Amino acid sequence: MVPLTIERDGPYGQGSVQRFIAADFEQHYFTLREDAKHHEHLKRICAFDLIANNADRKSGHCLLAEDGAIYGIDNGLCFHVEPKLRTVIWDFGEEPVPPALRDDLRRLAASALPPALASCWMPPSARRAQAGARAREGGKFPVDSGGHRYPWPLV
Repeated sequence: MVPLTIERDGPYGQGSVQRFIAADFEQHYFTLREDAKHHEHLKRICAFDLIANNADRKSGHCLLAEDGAIYGIDNGLCFHVEPKLRTVIWDFGEEPVPPALRDDLRRLAASALPPALASCWMPPSARRAQAGARAREGGKFPVDSGGHRYPWPLV
């Protein structure tokens, strides 16, 4: 779901580069959500954003690749220690999280992370608690009742 992303040391210091995805750039979250065949892919990106605490999921960060896969790109504002979720993907609020995604959350809560990811994420006990809570709390996607959790610009 996330294109290959590697750490790079460049002329301005440490950074990263993400594999380019050949995509239909007329398509984005707001157009993709109109077709129910894309909802499972979009729910997966939504679950990723919840767990990664993504603070910048814009509509244009959901790419429809030539092979029909949907990729979530530009994940640079993730894994902050404070809750900062901001996303355009709120359409699934109050819907049940699909069982396969709940199973993924349970496995995440019980697993050891690779050291590079563990170093930028919350402590294991808090991670287990957060992932486990997401899997157990009614098994539903959250709702943004205040309207304050949208990034700008939207696309």
